[in-house]
Amino acid sequence: MQPENITVKTLADDAAECGCAPSASEKRRLWPAMNRRTALGLGILGVAALSATAGTIGPLVSPAYAADYPSWDDVVAAKNNEAAKAAEVSKIQQLIAGLEADVAAKQQIAQQLADEFYVAQQAYFDAALRADQLQQQADTQGAAAVDAANKAGRVAAQLYRNGGDDTSLELFFAGSATSADDLLARLGTMDKLVQRNQDVYAQAVTARDSAQSLSDQAAVQRAERDRLQKVAEEKMVAAQKAAEEAQAALDAQNAKRGELEAQLAALQDTVAKTVADYQEGERIRKEAEAAAAAAAAAAAKAEADRIARENAGGGGGGGGGGGGGAVVGSGWARPSSGWRSSGYGPRTVQCGNSYCSSGFHYGVDLAAGCGAGIYAASAGRVVYAGWNGGYGNYIKIDHGGGIGSGYGHIRTGGIFVGVGQWVNAGQLIASEGNTGNSFGCHVHFETYVNNYPVNPIYFMADRGISV
Repeated sequence: MQPENITVKTLADDAAECGCAPSASEKRRLWPAMNRRTALGLGILGVAALSATAGTIGPLVSPAYAADYPSWDDVVAAKNNEAAKAAEVSKIQQLIAGLEADVAAKQQIAQQLADEFYVAQQAYFDAALRADQLQQQADTQGAAAVDAANKAGRVAAQLYRNGGDDTSLELFFAGSATSADDLLARLGTMDKLVQRNQDVYAQAVTARDSAQSLSDQAAVQRAERDRLQKVAEEKMVAAQKAAEEAQAALDAQNAKRGELEAQLAALQDTVAKTVADYQEGERIRKEAEAAAAAAAAAAAKAEADRIARENAGGGGGGGGGGGGGAVVGSGWARPSSGWRSSGYGPRTVQCGNSYCSSGFHYGVDLAAGCGAGIYAASAGRVVYAGWNGGYGNYIKIDHGGGIGSGYGHIRTGGIFVGVGQWVNAGQLIASEGNTGNSFGCHVHFETYVNNYPVNPIYFMADRGISV
């Protein structure tokens, strides 16, 4: 690099300052892939975020929910004493209300954190896109500076042929110029050339300075991108944890509410019906619930099998559709049999009944119809499965090596996998829906390199799949 007292700085020799992409070591540090270990590592942050949010919404566990549940022996003992019965009725009513409040509070927290995850994720994507755009502009201006300097060199050669200051020209042509700055530095020592070639020289300097400024802006934007990427990861972990706690609260309510209501009915009943009768009714209710759950599970499996049969076929399929789920030689599969209804990149404003979308579209939309199968594009581990703001119900899979994929707008009840689960390429993981910011049933499919979305059309084409 030239000394600082030289006006013209090096373009090609110092990539970090001007017209260059991040270094190899920087690339290795940027965008760490999100895997199970990373998620566990961020768990503490997720808990902190969840606790902070809970402080603004309400307690995570209500006092009633944390209390001991009465046994049927307690009910029998209280039934024969009016004071004890009244106290037990009040306690059970509080417990039921507490279960309801606990579920509602946790569901509200889960919804809020899922929406925050979506906002943070989109902010990260936007910042990374802006960093790339600035760097591309810096590279373009750097190339323009080199071109202008070469043009100045050609003018100098013409002056030499026409007769000029041999001493200064000898200085100019000594050795070979390796960059725009090298050429500009030599031109700057030649008063006669500068005077006669001022416009070309000024163009080169302007392009060089613009490249430097844009490269500096890109560096600042990359730092912001990295900060937002960490925020998005923390939000994802917190949202997943909140969703799990909300589901656990709902399961607890479902497990206890029926019995509590039966106990309450036994205490409040004035007819000659024994506690044993209510216990028998509770046993029958639980059996019916278990049978209904088994029937629902069987129906879900049958639906999954139906989807798999209907969508079985080749893993290719062009922009107009094709078989989903079949694995090709690269180990990848088309995530849907649907046709490509929207591509990757900037798009004009689109409006539905309740919202308008615009800006950059970070994936491709594949529409096979409501309830159609969604398949894992490659083998990997599920790192998120649940609500994600504008994506609606969403699944993210870490395929290892910094590669990932995302699937949005899944129908309610249409997520067939859980966080931490390993899935195989082409495995049925969900079914298409219209949740989140969506105008119709489809899957919004994204591919990630180091957690940043890249064009799925080109990404999948490199792996023998057309989307």
